[in-house]
Formats: sequence, C-alpha cells, structure tokens
Amino acid sequence: MRRRPWIPALIDVVLIVAFAAIGMSSHEESISALTLATVAWPFLAGGAIGWLVSLAWRNPAAPLRTGVPVWILAAGGGMILRVATGGGFAVPFLVVALIVLAVLLIGWRALAAL
Repeated sequence: MRRRPWIPALIDVVLIVAFAAIGMSSHEESISALTLATVAWPFLAGGAIGWLVSLAWRNPAAPLRTGVPVWILAAGGGMILRVATGGGFAVPFLVVALIVLAVLLIGWRALAAL
C-alpha cells in the first residue's frame, strides 16, 4: 500500500462517509448527496489534516503511527469544525463519533497489519 497511498486514503474517505450516512439514517434523516456532504465534510477535513500531520502517505496502513492521528483528527477536528460552522453538538454524539471512527479508521489498519 506504500506505493499506492491513494487506496488507504480512499478507504478512509469511504469509511468516514459511511459513518455520516449511518448516523443520519439512525436519526431517520433523509439522505441526499448534499445532506451527506454537509454532515461528512468536517470529519473528512479532519481526516485529511490527520493524513498531513501523520505523514500518512509514508506508511498509510500503520494502525498506531497513522491510524491514531487520522482517527483523533477526523473525530476531534471534525467535531470542532462542525461546531464552528454551526452544526450541532452533544456529548453522546462526540462519544459515538470517537468510538465508531476509532473502530473504522484504526480497525481496518489493524486488520491489514495481520
């Protein structure tokens, strides 16, 4: 995967968008491309910052070196961006985002490391 870092980046994008879609559907919100993009973009931006901070393209499938920073910035940075741009915030949502994104963003890397 080192030769093709776009594949792990695409996996992260798909998983973050899936997180947003699952969250929307669990609240019985209608999902369109626009509403999904509106919900997902802060977490995608946070994940992109995580890729930059961790230099993820050097070892994109590393669970600790790459997965943890991408997770923390996707969840935490995404939540900060969401609130800063007028999105809602609740502590239970933060907890769910932290747990689900950890399982997704670190989990696939842990499985790949096996």
